[in-house]
Amino acid sequence: MSSSVVEGRQALARRVRVTSDSLVVDLADGRTMAVPLACYPRLAHGTPSQRSKWRLIGRGEGIHWPDLDEDLSVEGLLAGQASGESRTSLQKWLKAQGLPSNKRMQPASRTRRRTSKWAGSRARS
Repeated sequence: MSSSVVEGRQALARRVRVTSDSLVVDLADGRTMAVPLACYPRLAHGTPSQRSKWRLIGRGEGIHWPDLDEDLSVEGLLAGQASGESRTSLQKWLKAQGLPSNKRMQPASRTRRRTSKWAGSRARS
């Protein structure tokens, strides 16, 4: 039986859009991924103007929103990782922004199901 080795290429972002409910990232390899804003409270609470001011970091390995002090890695997005920010940190940030706390936009639980590295597929645990 023969087997082949698949060389993994790092996924890199090329374009970013933030809609009212999703973060949409176009990748250099032609794929497009969309994730719910509820996974990223700072983006969810940001204004359209703040969300539109992003820049790629590390040749597209990550995305930075300076007005929201938010950084996301493409690898983390593909792995289904939600914000790792603590509730306390988010509450402080919301207060500094002059925004009310909103229970629905708390960071996702750290006890989430594990996801595979393939976008859209879930590993059963």
